[in-house]
Amino acid sequence: MDFNKAVQLIESKLLLWFRELIRLLPNIALAAVVLVLGLFVARLVKRFARKVIGRLSHGAVITNLFSSFIYLICIGIVLFACLSILQLDKAVTSILAGAGIVGLALAFAFQDIAANFMSGILITIRRPLHVGDVVKMNDYMGKVVAINLRDTVVQTFQGQMVIIPNKEVSQNPIENFSLLGRRRMDLTVGVSYGEDLEQVKQLTLDAVKDIPGLAPEEKTTFFYTGFGDSAINYTLRIWAASPEQPDYLRVQSEAVMRIKKAYDAAGISIPFPIRTLDFGIKGGKALEDMEIKTANHSF
Repeated sequence: MDFNKAVQLIESKLLLWFRELIRLLPNIALAAVVLVLGLFVARLVKRFARKVIGRLSHGAVITNLFSSFIYLICIGIVLFACLSILQLDKAVTSILAGAGIVGLALAFAFQDIAANFMSGILITIRRPLHVGDVVKMNDYMGKVVAINLRDTVVQTFQGQMVIIPNKEVSQNPIENFSLLGRRRMDLTVGVSYGEDLEQVKQLTLDAVKDIPGLAPEEKTTFFYTGFGDSAINYTLRIWAASPEQPDYLRVQSEAVMRIKKAYDAAGISIPFPIRTLDFGIKGGKALEDMEIKTANHSF
């Protein structure tokens, strides 16, 4: 191929492109108008979506996430419309096919991250817990410090920061002590078999009735639970007005001290564990009345 023929081929190709450009000028102008109007409409849709989602979720993270996602969908629709106007349908098909393959690969590669991400969205929408709540989940008990889209951060009462994946949070039971605004404690105590049980009940209720920090809307309850090895056991249910751990422990400590002080004043005993030793003695006879045989050993 000589130089002149190569130049002619290039000129013919450029001329063909120029003719196609002239032919597509109306399409290009229309695509430009659609692009500008589409971007403007996408922004309006984003603002409207932010207002609607903000009323439903009450969370800034979820609101921004979904409004941005809707905005990207609108932008994608506008771009595909512009490509179709420019008669680039094959390019649109190729882009969609490539996006599907990439999305499938990413779904398999990041399935755990995606599961935590979706769980974070559900937690934010359902709101089973809030920042500042006292909770127990996955054997960790403490205060919720942060709720992210991928994980939830809990500070235990020992001071450790525990990062729990949102997948574990959404799939396991959550004990939220802050939802009611108050918190119950169960004190289990035992009294001697020789005590007057009616007196013990009344004395116990009188001892704890005016503890500072009790929930006024809840009633303190007392009930005997059974016969123990060395005592008759009972459970005292007290409600603290605050679910916070320091307030809860303060009420619990005050109840223990008041019960002990009241029992000491009334002569009521909280018995130590009792053990019976069997020396092979016939029942009904005292130890000193029995003949105890010992073996003599010579060394």
